[in-house]
Amino acid sequence: MKNILITGGAGFIGSHLVRLFVNRYPEYRIINYDLLTYAGNLANLSDIQDVPNYFFEKGDICDSENVDRVLRKYEVDGIIHLAAESHVDRSITDPFCFARTNVLGTLTLLQAARNCWSRGLAGDAGRQAMEGHLFYHVSTDEVYGSLSEPGTFFTEECRYDPHSPYSASKASSDHFVRAFRDTYGLPVKISNCSNNYGPYQFPEKLIPLFLNNIRHSKPLPVYGKGENVRDWLYVMDHARAIDVIFHRGRIGETYNIGGFNEWKNIDLIKVMIRVADSLLGHPEGHSLGLITYVTDRPGHDMRYAIDSTKLKDELGWEPSLQFEEGITETIRWYLDHQEWLDNVTSGDYMNYYEKMYGGR
Repeated sequence: MKNILITGGAGFIGSHLVRLFVNRYPEYRIINYDLLTYAGNLANLSDIQDVPNYFFEKGDICDSENVDRVLRKYEVDGIIHLAAESHVDRSITDPFCFARTNVLGTLTLLQAARNCWSRGLAGDAGRQAMEGHLFYHVSTDEVYGSLSEPGTFFTEECRYDPHSPYSASKASSDHFVRAFRDTYGLPVKISNCSNNYGPYQFPEKLIPLFLNNIRHSKPLPVYGKGENVRDWLYVMDHARAIDVIFHRGRIGETYNIGGFNEWKNIDLIKVMIRVADSLLGHPEGHSLGLITYVTDRPGHDMRYAIDSTKLKDELGWEPSLQFEEGITETIRWYLDHQEWLDNVTSGDYMNYYEKMYGGR
C-alpha cells in the first residue's frame, strides 16, 4: 500500500487532488495534512470524509515534531506538498507570514522526510534508504517573473525572477527542494503551474470574488487598466497533471503545467459577466457597469504564459477543457452552490472542523 501525505489538502487545489487520489487509488492511504487557516475548508471534502482510505491530520507544516509524528504514524512513503500562502495581495501586507509558511514550512517538511526515509543513515547508505520515496513540491509560474515579449513562454530552463513577496517565497522553497536533492539525495520532483480556476476556490481570488460581487451587484475592482495577461488552467486538469507527474515523472525533474490559454484580465472579466448575467437571467451587459478601475498593485507582473511541451511530450498530459467551457462550468457550479459561497464569505465554514472532529 502507498501512503501519500498531501499537505494543504483542504485548500482549493489540494481538495481536488485529495479527492482524485482517494477515488482513483483505493489501495492507497491518503493523509490530508492541513492547518485549516482561513483558506482551508474541510467542507470541500465532505463527500469523501468517510471513505476508508482517507485520513485527516490537523497540523502546521512548520511544526517539526508533529510532521515527524505523522510521517511515522502512517509510514508515509510519498509527500505531495501544496500547503502555502498564495495570495499576492496578502504577501505585500505581511511578507513574514509567507516566508514562514512557504520557506520554513517547506524546509521543515524536507528535513522531516529526509530524517524519516534515510533511517538515520548518512552518505550513500542514506541515499539508498530513501529510494522508493518521493517528495513532490507544487510551485507556481510566478517564480519566473514577467514576460514582456508576445509569443514567449516560461519553460523549465527560464531563470527565476520573482517580483512579489509571494513569488520570492515560492522561489526560495523551490531552491531548498533542489538543494535537498543535490546535497542529501532526497528523491524530489517539482511542478510550476499557471493560474487555476474552478469549484471550491476561496473567494479572495479573482473569479469567485467577481462572481460573488456580480451576485450582489457590488463593484468589480480591476487593477490598472486590466491589461495584465494570465494563462488559465481548470483545477481538475492541474490535479490530473500532478497525478501523472507523481507516478511517471522523472526523479529530480521540473515540469511546467499550463493551459495554453492566455487572457487579459479585463477580457476574462467581460466573459465572466456575459456568462453570469446569462445564467442569472440578467439582460445582456447588465453587470458591465460594476467594473471599477483601481490603482495597480506594487510589483504587478504584466504577463505569464507557460510552455507545457515537456509535460506533453514525456508524459502525454494535455488540458481537457477550453476556457469558455471551463468558466461556464465553474460559474454554474458557484451559482448552484451559493450556500458554500455564503458560508465562506460569512466565516461559518471555520466551524466545520469542530462539528466533524470535535476539535481533535
